[in-house]
Amino acid sequence: MRIMADFQCPDGHVNEFFIDSTIKQVECTDCSLPAYKLISPVRNKIDPISGNNVGATMKWMKMREQKLKQERKANSA
Repeated sequence: MRIMADFQCPDGHVNEFFIDSTIKQVECTDCSLPAYKLISPVRNKIDPISGNNVGATMKWMKMREQKLKQERKANSA
């Protein structure tokens, strides 16, 4: 499978390549030194409504309550 991946050489150049997922090293396009694949950070968003994350659910409930108060105040005026 081919993927987009970032590679960094010892001189700090970072380049993006569309390569086979098994490739771990390429030649830097700036300085021709070996460049190694960077590990990208994982982004994860937990759904606060599901209840699986108590902290996120409590935050969502508090924000929802504040929003409802604002809407009620705006509608009563």
